[in-house]
Amino acid sequence: MSLPDNLNPALQDLPVYQPGRPLEEVAREVGLPSEQIIKLASNENPFGPSPHAVTAMECSATEMHRYPDGNACSLRNQLAEKLGVETENLVFGNGSNEIIEFVAHSLLKPGDDIVVSEYCFAIYPIVAKMMGAKIVQTPAKQYGHDLSSMLKAVTADTKIIFVANPNNPTGTSASKTEIYNLITSLPSDILLVLDEAYIEYQKDPIDLLGLVRSGEYPNLILMRTFSKIYGLAGLRIGYGVGHPEFVGALEKIRQPFNINAMAQKAAMAALSDESHIEMSRAQNTRGSIHIESELDDAGIEYLHTLANFILIRVGNGSQVAEKLKQLGIIVRPLDNYGLQEWIRVTIGGENENKSFLSAIRQVLTEPKE
Repeated sequence: MSLPDNLNPALQDLPVYQPGRPLEEVAREVGLPSEQIIKLASNENPFGPSPHAVTAMECSATEMHRYPDGNACSLRNQLAEKLGVETENLVFGNGSNEIIEFVAHSLLKPGDDIVVSEYCFAIYPIVAKMMGAKIVQTPAKQYGHDLSSMLKAVTADTKIIFVANPNNPTGTSASKTEIYNLITSLPSDILLVLDEAYIEYQKDPIDLLGLVRSGEYPNLILMRTFSKIYGLAGLRIGYGVGHPEFVGALEKIRQPFNINAMAQKAAMAALSDESHIEMSRAQNTRGSIHIESELDDAGIEYLHTLANFILIRVGNGSQVAEKLKQLGIIVRPLDNYGLQEWIRVTIGGENENKSFLSAIRQVLTEPKE
C-alpha cells in the first residue's frame, strides 16, 4: 500500500480553490510590461493600504526576528473598542478564511451538513467537504440568497448555515428584515456564520454587533477582514465576532502565532485611518455608478452591486476573460461557480475602470468566432 492509499478519503473529490492569478505571471504570459496590466480579478482595494499602515509595516520590519504577540493583545483591545464589544468576543485568523476553518473544525464531522446558497463563496463547501460533511445547497433568488428557503432546508443533521452579505461572487445583499428573520428563527443549536467581508463598502450596512453585545444569540458569529477596504490582502488578517463561549472554543483550535507581527501593526494603523476608509468607500461608490451607467448605455447586463466588484453577463465568461487578458486586463471568469456566462470585475480606480469599459466594449463587439 502506497502513501496515496492512506490519504483522507474526503480529499478524493475535494476541489482546489483557484485564486486570482498574479499580475506578474499574466504579464509574462501575454508579453506586456507588468505596469501595463490592470488586475480586476480579486476584489482588492485599488487604492492600496492606508499610508499609516505602510509606515507601520516599514517600522516593524526590523522587529521580524521576534515572534508576534500570540494573542494580538494590542490589536484586540483597539478593535474591541472600535466595535464596542469585549475582547473575549474576538478571534483572529490568517484571513477570514481561517475563521471558516476554525468553525468547521469545531462543529463538523462526517454525516453532518451545512446549508449554503447557490453561488455562495467557494470556500464554504470546500471546508465542509474537507471535514466529511454534506452540502445542502438551496436555489438562488435573483442570484442572491433566498434566506427563507435556506431556513426550510435545515435538518437534524445541520450544524452551520453560511451567509455572505453582500455575497461574493454576485454582489447581492439580503435585507435587514430577511437577515433578522433568519437569526431569530434559526434553532439555537445551529450556528449562523454571517460573512461581512464587504460591509465597509456599504453606506448604510446592517449593524448586527448589538446582537453580539447582548449575548442573546450565541449561535451567531460575524466574520470580517482587513483584506478588502483596508487594503491589507497580502498580509492575510481577518477576524470573527461572536459569543465568548464559542469564541473560546475557536481559540482552542487557533494555532499559536497565526497572525504575523507586521499584519498586527498594519491592521492597528489601518483601523485608525478613517479618512482612508471614507475615501476608498466614496471612490468605490463613484466607480460602481460610472461602470453601471456605462454598461446600461451599452446594453450589457449586470447585477447591481453593494460590494467592490460587479458581476457582468458576457455570453462566454472564460472566452471573454481570455480576450480581456490579451488586452492587459485580468478579470475573474466564474465557471467554477456555475456562472459560465458571467465575469466578476473589481471596481478599480478611475483610469482602470475606463480602460476596462473600453476593452469590454471592444471584446463584445468583435465578430463571433
